[in-house]
Amino acid sequence: MNRYERPSSSDEAEVRYLDADFRVMRPGAFVRCAVTGVAIPLEELRYWSVERQEAYAGPQEALARALGKA
Repeated sequence: MNRYERPSSSDEAEVRYLDADFRVMRPGAFVRCAVTGVAIPLEELRYWSVERQEAYAGPQEALARALGKA
């Protein structure tokens, strides 16, 4: 895939989560929420854990994981 090709909507990205950013290691259109399993488009990704290297669909899922309820 070159930089002008967009990943297929069925391609899951591999992402490295950093403190205030993330780095795409393998191109894709989405990542999966670690709590719910729902697909999160990369352009909508706002919540993740650097320590756990996990993505979350929203603040409720991030809080549930932080509190050990998920």
